[in-house]
Amino acid sequence: MSERKAPEILDNDELLRQKKIILRIRENNELEQLKTGRQKRMHVITFGCQQNNSDSEKIMGMLAGMGYTYTEKREQADIIIINTCCVRENAELKLYGNIGALKHLKADNPSLIIGVCGCMMQQEHAAETIRRKYRHVDLVFGTHNIYKLPELLERSMNEKYTLIDILNTEGTIIEDIPVLREEKFKAWVTIMYGCNNFCSYCIVPYVRGRERSRKPEDIIREIEGLAKNGCKEVTLLGQNVNSYGKDLSAEIDFADLIRLVNEIKGIERIRFMTSHPKDISDKLIYTMRDCKKVCEQLHLPFQAGSNEILRRMNRKYTKEEYLSKVIKAKWEIPGIALSTDVIVGFPGETDEDFEETLDVLRQVEFDQVFMFIYSKRKGTIAAEMEDIRTYEDKHRNFEKLVKLQNEISRKANETYLGKTVEVLAEGFSKSDPSKYTGRTRTGKVVNFIGNNGIVGKLVNVRINEIHSWFINGEMVNEVK
Repeated sequence: MSERKAPEILDNDELLRQKKIILRIRENNELEQLKTGRQKRMHVITFGCQQNNSDSEKIMGMLAGMGYTYTEKREQADIIIINTCCVRENAELKLYGNIGALKHLKADNPSLIIGVCGCMMQQEHAAETIRRKYRHVDLVFGTHNIYKLPELLERSMNEKYTLIDILNTEGTIIEDIPVLREEKFKAWVTIMYGCNNFCSYCIVPYVRGRERSRKPEDIIREIEGLAKNGCKEVTLLGQNVNSYGKDLSAEIDFADLIRLVNEIKGIERIRFMTSHPKDISDKLIYTMRDCKKVCEQLHLPFQAGSNEILRRMNRKYTKEEYLSKVIKAKWEIPGIALSTDVIVGFPGETDEDFEETLDVLRQVEFDQVFMFIYSKRKGTIAAEMEDIRTYEDKHRNFEKLVKLQNEISRKANETYLGKTVEVLAEGFSKSDPSKYTGRTRTGKVVNFIGNNGIVGKLVNVRINEIHSWFINGEMVNEVK
């Protein structure tokens, strides 16, 4: 059964209804725990961007309210939710592989509930594929009705078919959804949803909807609550944070919002992503410069260096305009670390066009570059463009890009050797469990020797070893 619906107008009664369902499911789970001695468990798999991670935290928050505890092992779970991404084809292939791998778990445990949600489910062909080919999936929902998980979960417990509930377009922003975060000392905070840019390669506006900004008072209230619970670092999230506030009746923009967050006691670091180059303003750069809590880091995707390819991508800026804004940011914020996204092999890209991309890397000297070979996305304008380059051609250029950026990243990291930097200790390093790991204000990953009890604290670390993608050091003292 498949349901695709128009947006819903929500009121307090509807939100109260979802909360009542959460309590009802919790009561049932607690009764079962008394009988079996075992608490219900959840497992959530997330693909994609920081926004998807933020959505998964809401999903886990609601499930925790229903009495589920988290488990890292799928085979121990009573409910498994897969939160999907559709930006690149590889994510779609991974999804179907993961869904298929869960079939034997369902056979072993028929009461296991399997749900699939997120961006890919907003594409009708994907939801239909799951309905036809993966009948062990119980529940499918999209990006716009995550708040309805309690109701949908309760319904799926009583249905014998795959329950599909997807809104065609975006609805009202829902506040006060429970959130379960992995760490209490840092947090993603979504400030807006959707995107209005319609880059020709991007599916996001079709699956996330148009731009909708949260009210500033709701954002501030959330961050103040985080600060009271020990949060030191917040990352403000949006598909294009520079557009924040354009749809609000109040006269406020993203720079204004940052200044409000900068005043919140207890918050020590402010980050944000992602910024669209066409919308980044001098006002925002000055705000970054003047607000001490804003980290000296800017993620500014340029995607391609060729003006012709930028035009085909519908990016609405030129190479020269991009470089001008980077020069401004570097001048006003000394030591700022810049990162970016690059797409290699966009339809129509020649070797000469690609050389323009390499030129941008050489001029800017990014600290980090996220690189991707172009992936055709059904439903986008670029999917209909003629693409005459072979995969081998694109891969050859991709390797050139990787080699150049490795050299630039190592050179950038070498400037840290012998310096003492502030690091937020996040836990033990996965690559070397004898060391702690964390990030500098500029976003550098630092593995370091430290003391017990420093996780979640700001510490000073002296850097003594350099690598291309991380740096090593030894703790000098705690900051706070």
